[in-house]
Amino acid sequence: QPKPYQASPGGDHQTFQLNSGQGPDVRSTVFAALSEIELAEAISKVISIARPPDDNYYQEQLNKWRTVRRFLPTLLNTIEFRSTESAKPVLEALQFLKGIEGVSKPDMSKAPTALVKKGWTRMVFDKDGAIDRKALTFCVLDNLRDCLRSRDVFVAPSTRWADPRAKLLQGEAWISARPQVARTLNLKLTPADELAELKQELDDAYSRVAANLPNNSFVRIEQEDGKDVLVLTPLDEQDEPASLVELRTDTKALLPLADITEVLLEINARTGFAQEFTHLSDAGSRADDLDMSVCAVLVAEACNIGLEPLVNSKIPALKRDRLSHISQNYLRIDTITKANARLVEAQSKLALAQRWGGGEVASADGIRFVVPVRTLNAGPNPKYFGIGRGVTYYNFTSDQFTGFHGIAVPGTVRDSLYVLDGLLEQQTCLQPTEIMTDTHGYTDIVFGLFWLLGYQFSPRLADLGESRFWRIDKEADYGGLNGISRNTINTDLISKNWDDLLRVAGSLKSGQVSASEFMRTLRASSRPSALAKALAELGRVAKTLYLLNYIDDEAYRRRILIQLNRQEGRHSVARASFHGQRGELRQRYREGQEDQLGALGFVVNAITLWNTIYLERALEQIHTEGKEIRPEDIARLSPLQHKHINFLGRYLFWLPETVLKGEYRPLRSPEESMFTWPP
Repeated sequence: QPKPYQASPGGDHQTFQLNSGQGPDVRSTVFAALSEIELAEAISKVISIARPPDDNYYQEQLNKWRTVRRFLPTLLNTIEFRSTESAKPVLEALQFLKGIEGVSKPDMSKAPTALVKKGWTRMVFDKDGAIDRKALTFCVLDNLRDCLRSRDVFVAPSTRWADPRAKLLQGEAWISARPQVARTLNLKLTPADELAELKQELDDAYSRVAANLPNNSFVRIEQEDGKDVLVLTPLDEQDEPASLVELRTDTKALLPLADITEVLLEINARTGFAQEFTHLSDAGSRADDLDMSVCAVLVAEACNIGLEPLVNSKIPALKRDRLSHISQNYLRIDTITKANARLVEAQSKLALAQRWGGGEVASADGIRFVVPVRTLNAGPNPKYFGIGRGVTYYNFTSDQFTGFHGIAVPGTVRDSLYVLDGLLEQQTCLQPTEIMTDTHGYTDIVFGLFWLLGYQFSPRLADLGESRFWRIDKEADYGGLNGISRNTINTDLISKNWDDLLRVAGSLKSGQVSASEFMRTLRASSRPSALAKALAELGRVAKTLYLLNYIDDEAYRRRILIQLNRQEGRHSVARASFHGQRGELRQRYREGQEDQLGALGFVVNAITLWNTIYLERALEQIHTEGKEIRPEDIARLSPLQHKHINFLGRYLFWLPETVLKGEYRPLRSPEESMFTWPP
C-alpha cells in the first residue's frame, strides 16, 4: 500500500498528509500523480545511465553497474512495459533480465540477442562467443532509452510515456470503420493505388512549374556550394489606388461613434447571443435582465478592467453581487463558444462578408500576454515576456474576418502542435479547408496530417532556399528543377504504415484524440517512431506539391499574405480592447485564462460584426450619393477598425447640489461597492 506523502518542511513547501478521512478520490489522484513522478524518475535513470559503449567502457563499468543495481530490480518488477512490433526484441530482452534477477550465475546462452547491433557486439560477446551479463544489461538499457523516447516502447498507465496510438481506433472498431474512413477522406485502402496517384500528381506539378520557369520572373536558381538553390523574390507591396484610399476615408467617416457597451448590447439585440449563457448548474435558470449583465461581464473581461468600473448600484442588472454571480456561473468557455457561433453565423450571412471570402480559407497565429502572477499555465520567453512568464492565445481567423477558435498555450509552444485543432474542434457554421500560418507552424508531419484529413496547409515561408523538394520517381526528368529535387521519398515506409496512417486520420476526424495531444506524443522524442517517420514522408510529398504551387503562382502567395494580415488586424483590435492592467493577463489557472481570452475573442468578433453591418450601410449611402464604387476596392475594405469605439469609459464632470453648497459627501459604508455612479 502506498504510504502517505509528506512534503519537506521549510521554504515554499507545505506539509501535505493524506489520511482516510480525505476520501478515496483525493487519495487515488495524488497516488497516481506520485506514481507518474516515480516512473519519470526511474526512466530518467535509464536514460542517464544507458549510453553507447566507448573505449573506457570496462573501466567505468563497475561504478555504473552498482548504480544500475540500485534501481534495475525495482524497475523490472514494478513497471509494465509494452511495445510496438518493431521493438519486440527490446521487450524480450527486458523479460529475460527480469527472469534472471536474483540468480547469481544465470545461463546467458538463452539470452535474446536480436537487439545487439554493431557497436555493442564486441562488448556483449567475448572472443569465445560467451555473453557478458553486465554488457548485455547496458545494451538493453541503451535500446530501452531510445525506444522510450520514440514511444516504440511505452508504459501503461502513464501520461508522458504513454503510447501515442492508445487513443486511436482499435481492434474491431477500427476494422469496421476502416472502409468508411477511407471513403469519407477520399483515400485508397491500398497504399499502392494511393502512391500511384501521388506520383502522377507530383510529376504533373513538376512538369508544369518547369515549363513555366523561364517566364517566372520571381524565381531563379543559383549555385551555392556546387548545388542548385532556388531563390524567390519577395512580393512588392500592393499598390493602393486613389479610389481605394478615398473609399476607406469615406466609410470611416460614416461609421457611428459608440461605446463598447453599446456595441455589445446592439449585437445582442440582433443575434440574441446572451441566450447561450446558461447557469453552470441549472441550464434552465434565467436571471432578469441577463442581457445587460452578460454584456457588462464580457466588457470587464475583454477590457481587463474587472467588474468595479461597471458596477451601478442604481441598476439591478449592474449591482456588484449580480455581476459577480453572472461572472462565476454564466461566463465559461462552453457558453462563450456557443455564443460566438451565433456571431460567426450572422457575419457569414452578410453580403459584404461574402465578398471578402466564403469561409473556406482561414489563418492561425498567436498573440502573447505577460502573466505576472504565479501560475503553472505560463512559460518563459525573454523575447516576448522579458524576465517574466506568459501565455500565447493561439487563435484562428476566417477570410470573413471572424475568429472561430482559440487555445490558451503556456509560454510560446511551437504553433505546429495546435494548428489542426482549429479545424477539427471548432463549433461554428464555417467549414474551412485551408489554413495559412507563419513559418513557425510548419513541419513535415503537419503537412502529412493535413493531407490525410483532406485539408490544405499553406504556411508563409521565410526562407524558401532552405526548403527541400522531394520526388517519388528517381529517373524522372524535371528540366531546370532537377537540381533542387535531389531528395527521394521512401515509399516503402509509407506502404508499411499505411493502415496506421489511415487509423490516425480516422481517429482525428472522429474526435477520438485531439490533434495537439497526438502531435505532442509524436514529437516527444528526438528519435521518431516508425509512424512519425511515415507521416513525415507523406508530408514531404504534400509539402513539395505546395512548394511548387507556391513558387509558380504569385496570386497564391499574395492571398496568403492578405489572410495573415487579416489575422494581425484582429490582434490589433484585441490589444486595443485588452487595455486594463497594462495589458497583462492575471488569471492564475488555465480555466480562468481560457475564459478571459475567450471573452476577448468574442468581443473582437462582436466589433467585427458591428463594423461590417455599418460598413454595408455606409456603402449603400455612398452609392446613393452617386459615387462610383469599384468591386475590387470593396474586397480590400476591413471591419477591423476601432478608433470610433470607446473602450475607456467616460469622465463625468458633475457634483451633487449639497457639495456645491459647501457640505460634504457621506462616508461610504464598508459593504458599498467601490464605484457607485450618480443617478
